Amino acid sequence: ALSTLAKYATDPDARDNDARVQIVAGGTDVLPSMKQRLFTPEVVVDISGIRELRGIVQTADGVSIGALTPLSQLEHDPMIAREYQVLHEAVKTVASPILRNMGTIGGNICLDTRCVWYNQSLQWRKSCGFCIKKDGDLCHVAPGGKKCWAAFSADTPPALLCLDAEIEITSATGTRRMPLREFYTNVGDNRNRLKRNEIISRVFLPKASAGLRGSYQKLRLRGTIDYPLAGVAVVRDGDARRAAITGVNPAPLLVSGVPGGATPEEIAQMAAKIAKPLTTSLLTPEYRREMVRVFAKRGAKSVLGEQ
Repeated sequence: ALSTLAKYATDPDARDNDARVQIVAGGTDVLPSMKQRLFTPEVVVDISGIRELRGIVQTADGVSIGALTPLSQLEHDPMIAREYQVLHEAVKTVASPILRNMGTIGGNICLDTRCVWYNQSLQWRKSCGFCIKKDGDLCHVAPGGKKCWAAFSADTPPALLCLDAEIEITSATGTRRMPLREFYTNVGDNRNRLKRNEIISRVFLPKASAGLRGSYQKLRLRGTIDYPLAGVAVVRDGDARRAAITGVNPAPLLVSGVPGGATPEEIAQMAAKIAKPLTTSLLTPEYRREMVRVFAKRGAKSVLGEQ
């Protein structure tokens, strides 16, 4: 798989959907997008059979999770539920049981950004003149700028950010490791720092984050299947509090600068301040930003035992 990636790799600065090769593992997001012709690769590489990239292993430093580990395995693992509560809560909200059986933790981390102007059929997009993320040069939600504002809408990354998770990235020439908080670019059409000849191979949860009380709150149109239109993860580490958001920016973001002993209201205001939702979904930006505030306050109360 890695040699095929290297052979067909394109310019590292190219947009996501310009790649000549497409990796597929669970395929729960990639395959529907290919049907809409959002991705038109020359080669599709199925890596789901690499057993070495599956499984949850406790180590002296924490927990190592293979990138191809199904989300359902994380959902039903008693150690994850006990020691990494916020991740367990986030995983349970992803899509539906059938999709969690297929979808992987690596795929959720690498999920494509979404927008009502992008996630449409070829005919629909053509009638609107396309957009900056695919085949066009205009962002319909921010016409005055050149940046793509498609929203990152995965559930597990904000939980992983709160846990100080790291990821291992592998290519045919070796591996590198980085904090997850450094992985995302906050640019909708070039969402992460993964090079064309690389895959995420593992996720690491530090031992220092084990046992933290956590909460994940999610806004969606339906009670299942849907992506988050706003999501907030909150954990408590002694006097410290950590919060992260998803679904409202082109990247999942850790709320920086939360002071020790911050109140739920203070955490809520800080989370809402960094949320920059635009008209990328069917709900209004104002409502989604307000729900970030509500969820952050609700989650903070939960981890502080104030409910």
